[in-house]
Amino acid sequence: FCQPGGWQLSKERKQPTFFVVVLTDIDSERHYCSCLTFYEAEINLQVKSFTMSSQNAEKGGTKEIEGEEESGLIPPAEVFAPKSLVLVSRLDYPEIFRACLGLIYTVYVDSLNVSLETLIANLCSCLVPASGGSQ
Repeated sequence: FCQPGGWQLSKERKQPTFFVVVLTDIDSERHYCSCLTFYEAEINLQVKSFTMSSQNAEKGGTKEIEGEEESGLIPPAEVFAPKSLVLVSRLDYPEIFRACLGLIYTVYVDSLNVSLETLIANLCSCLVPASGGSQ
């Protein structure tokens, strides 16, 4: 459900997207799944390998492959893979969950000096006031 378009690699980085999916269990209880999907650079190590043609092999020569460096290595292709952060709750607070996921995303992408475990623990221990204020 967090990748409705499928898990597809992209040749370019796409903007992060946010959406909410509502799942209903067997007891008709709703679970709100807030999803933040972003694309992260990955090195594609499975670059198409080029084989020398039989003519070239018979001649004993070596043919330079387009894009091949002098070292004989083909530079790896950079692709972007989708990754998703998902927050599941019985509460319907999409804007709060969007802000939480955005904060986690920022700390992850910017490699800030805060452990993700500490950040998530702090977010989970926050007290949310009851709607309507104190009474």
